[in-house]
Amino acid sequence: MAPHQPGVEEALLWLASAHDALRAGLREHGAVYIRGLPVHSVEAFAQVRDVLLPQRTPHRETATPRGDLGHGVRTTTNLPSGQSIRTHNEDSHALTFPGLLLFGCLSAPDQGGATPVADCRTVLRYLPPHLVERMRTYGWLLTRTYSDRVPAGWRSAFGTGSRAEVERRCAENLVSCEWRADGGLRTRGLRPGVVRHPETGEEVWFNHMAFWNEWSLDEKVREILVDELGHDGLPFHTGFGDGLPLTRGELYTISAAYEAATVRRAWEPGDLMLVDNVRSAHGRDPYRGDRRIVVATGAPLTFADCRSAVRPAAAPLPARAGLLTCP
Repeated sequence: MAPHQPGVEEALLWLASAHDALRAGLREHGAVYIRGLPVHSVEAFAQVRDVLLPQRTPHRETATPRGDLGHGVRTTTNLPSGQSIRTHNEDSHALTFPGLLLFGCLSAPDQGGATPVADCRTVLRYLPPHLVERMRTYGWLLTRTYSDRVPAGWRSAFGTGSRAEVERRCAENLVSCEWRADGGLRTRGLRPGVVRHPETGEEVWFNHMAFWNEWSLDEKVREILVDELGHDGLPFHTGFGDGLPLTRGELYTISAAYEAATVRRAWEPGDLMLVDNVRSAHGRDPYRGDRRIVVATGAPLTFADCRSAVRPAAAPLPARAGLLTCP
């Protein structure tokens, strides 16, 4: 959808008038690109966000490096430009997650850098039935180990230096936690991985299991981390809720299903993309040049809204030497 080049105020009026058409596009496609609006600053993007996402989603624990630009606007994940970011649903590990995402392009890269979007209904159809049934029945486990020896230690991730506050948040969010003898932290939670869309009732593949699996790491990076931290100290592990780990082959199978369900479009300055976060997963292609993509989240949902069969729960870690379990 591309209106003529109006001023920002005119753009806001156009967006309000196009509300029904945009929602219809989301229901059909899971994501809608909007081109031709003069959205070239954080302030203009925030004004657009207020029209398209009037109900914001609270900021959650930081899992990847981002920048806070104010006005409820953040940068997308700040990882090196040569790295791709695997397809995922935003905050699928949290108890409350955004139903809608709004991306905006303030500066387009010279090459690459698209934000690919995958239809999670299609991903589900492309996966082997036995994997889908395991996820539908048992959900997935996320184990995270925070250490000062790697970026995003627990103080940075939780935005506090208080152990008591971290423990409170973990309990509140149904995540077990353990303090390590070296001052680090380990957490673990069980989450659904197949849910139903709150409006359509369609089943979708909704999780971070491939994103945070150790086999998703570059092989050389994985070897360095294992040498430095030990296998038990890797920043993250994922597996099915029945305790079985995700194998390298299963990771490749899931990745192939995502790719087969993915569409991508090159960014241009001023572009917006509205994404249904349950219906669609998103990622990032490698790029060259100056890429400034901003994001805002809204329309908060819970797993109860998505009628998941698996209930979120804290998943206790077995007591081991060097660990102190939180009360």
